[in-house]
Amino acid sequence: MKVVGVRRFGGPEVLEVFDAPEPHAGPGEVRIRVHAATVNPGDRDMRIGAVALAAPAPPYIPGMEAAGVLDEIGPGTATGLRTGEHVMAMVMPNRREGGAYAEYVVLPADWVAAAPAGASHAQAATLPMNGLTARQALDLLDLAPGQILAVTGGAGAVGGNVVQLAKADGLEVVADCAPRDADLLRSLGADLLVVRGDDVADRFLEAVPGGVDGLLDGAVIGTSRLVRAVRDGGGIAAVRGEVPDRARVVEMNRRRITPHMVNVPNSLGDQRRMAALRHAAESGALTLRVAKTLPPEQAAEAHRMMEAGGTRGRIVLTF
Repeated sequence: MKVVGVRRFGGPEVLEVFDAPEPHAGPGEVRIRVHAATVNPGDRDMRIGAVALAAPAPPYIPGMEAAGVLDEIGPGTATGLRTGEHVMAMVMPNRREGGAYAEYVVLPADWVAAAPAGASHAQAATLPMNGLTARQALDLLDLAPGQILAVTGGAGAVGGNVVQLAKADGLEVVADCAPRDADLLRSLGADLLVVRGDDVADRFLEAVPGGVDGLLDGAVIGTSRLVRAVRDGGGIAAVRGEVPDRARVVEMNRRRITPHMVNVPNSLGDQRRMAALRHAAESGALTLRVAKTLPPEQAAEAHRMMEAGGTRGRIVLTF
């Protein structure tokens, strides 16, 4: 089978197409004939050697989201899915078997869920990890309908999902954006827009003088720069880790602001959340945004585009 991986760590140019043995599903597992795998920032981390890997030898295969056709169910495996069904899955590429950049992936059965009806494979591939990240962030913040959520990186894949899911939860949303993204953010449901930038906390406070009830940092600006935009007793959620300086920790404790770290692997196998995301996509409450599709042979170009930023939706490799 065809896979995309790396023999050595480095820039996008280290990505190559390899031929690898075709895997088969064992007990408790299912196999997906992959038709689409998204390109995510976490794939870059693996490509440059920034994550620990369980694979004994290269090629090391990135890829955290896949969609395709369920084509094999392991012996004795309990699953509500059937062979031939269109499915989607979040994949952990640091495991021994590698990630989603492959024609076939074998996964634990509960990592795999039915794809949204009517979605293309490329569209379905954008949902599992990015959707679960957004859903987990909102669940951690635990805001009530009518409360105000601020979002940085609202035009990005995770941020856009947060905006739409927050609106479906009955929240008011203030999001940052570049001028060219204003129409997009309004179409996703944002109630208020502010100009993006490292000092966006000031503009959040101008829009909501008392401070927002919760904040999701999808742009990875950092808790230390954003905490002043959150009201006393509120919460702030980050999708990537940051250790706030001591002064910020003291401030958050004094103001009873709760920090949350989104750890999407905790949602692996969460069929309830996956079903809710599928229904949100099917109802139109959640938009599945594909920026561009490319073949495996252009994986290096896909990574260059992802690292350059500015894409609205995910770049997808199609197998």
